[in-house]
Amino acid sequence: MVWILHRYRQPGTPQSLSMYILRAFRHRNYRLHFTGQAISLMGTWMQRIAVSWLVYRLTESAFILGFISFLSLVPSLVLSPFIGSFVDRHNKYRILLITQSGLMFQAGALALLVFLGNYSVFWIGVLSLLQGVVNTFDVTARQSLMVELVPDRADLPNAIALNSSAFNAARMVGPAVGGILLSTYGEAVCFTANFVSFIAVLGTLLAMKLSLSAPEVKQESTWQGLKEGFSYLRHSPHLSSLILLLGTSSLLVIPYTTLLPVIAREMFNGDATTFSWFESAAGFGAMTGAVYMALTKAGTNLRFRVMKASGLFAFGILMLSFASWLPLALLCIMLASMGMMVQNSSINTYIQTHAMPAYRARAISYYIMAFQGIFPLGSLLIGALANMWGIHYTLVFQGVAGALIALGFVGYIRIHILKR
Repeated sequence: MVWILHRYRQPGTPQSLSMYILRAFRHRNYRLHFTGQAISLMGTWMQRIAVSWLVYRLTESAFILGFISFLSLVPSLVLSPFIGSFVDRHNKYRILLITQSGLMFQAGALALLVFLGNYSVFWIGVLSLLQGVVNTFDVTARQSLMVELVPDRADLPNAIALNSSAFNAARMVGPAVGGILLSTYGEAVCFTANFVSFIAVLGTLLAMKLSLSAPEVKQESTWQGLKEGFSYLRHSPHLSSLILLLGTSSLLVIPYTTLLPVIAREMFNGDATTFSWFESAAGFGAMTGAVYMALTKAGTNLRFRVMKASGLFAFGILMLSFASWLPLALLCIMLASMGMMVQNSSINTYIQTHAMPAYRARAISYYIMAFQGIFPLGSLLIGALANMWGIHYTLVFQGVAGALIALGFVGYIRIHILKR
């Protein structure tokens, strides 16, 4: 991270590097959005660990624990393209108000069930599925609204990177705070904390001053809108190639994160403390990647950056498969996590800045499907491979797969450039 900051200390860089990194905060609406989301993400991570603990306490089944997680993610795979068509034809700001209220209701319902002692795995599963459906609407609308919150496109990569920083900061702090609350007061307090955190989100949304142009509403069904969105992507290879890269990466490479407990125990004979070191290394690597993205300058070729980041991602995992020294393994995790962060953030930024406004939400919905929707399927696949092959050969497979994906994209870019 120090190297990244030093690299950008050059002529033309503002005197205050911190102000340059935070330049998206020049926009009032984005400041409000960031503040609300930062608070809400803390509550979200508290709820995640509380749900996992509650389900495992009730069932003592790793399968059911994974199934509940699958329920919260599978709507991204099944519904994202339909939701993208819906969001493109409706007011994104109003959708956000509704979805944030829905997520607040879901957290409140969990808290109430636990307080009353009237909870079961069935109802936790129902509420997890509901959260997944509402969250798919929410993420699609929020991502496609970003260009309205940050009207200066030169600041958009910075805004997306700052969002990633907030997510990873919450990922490091939220579970720690939630763990204290969970062990001291129980799951209901974690759910209540998440419920209260949505007050900040709704308050900041209501405080925004947006002048949104009315979406062009055509007399068409959602299915017709879905077909038009797919046709748009099919005729926009600069977008669809990135979504394809992300989808294959989510299926074969990104699920390495689910193997971190196995890596800690089987490769290094570690315990929960060793596992926490790997989680911290992954968080630090992602944070470093977010800082790197926050320093992105206008005119940066994001597709070339995706190529480099994908290569770094694959290299980190491949080196991890052969690491026998714990500090080296932690370094490999940091490199892989940084590559993954820069890859995904660059793809997100490119889609938001290059998709046509009328199709932006649909393009983003395919991004969400490729990232969040395919990931649980990839987790099941990689988990099965780890059971059959062992952790070493599974990581080798993921590293080689990541390298082939990166090389395939390099080949596509070279052919695309030659055609021009």
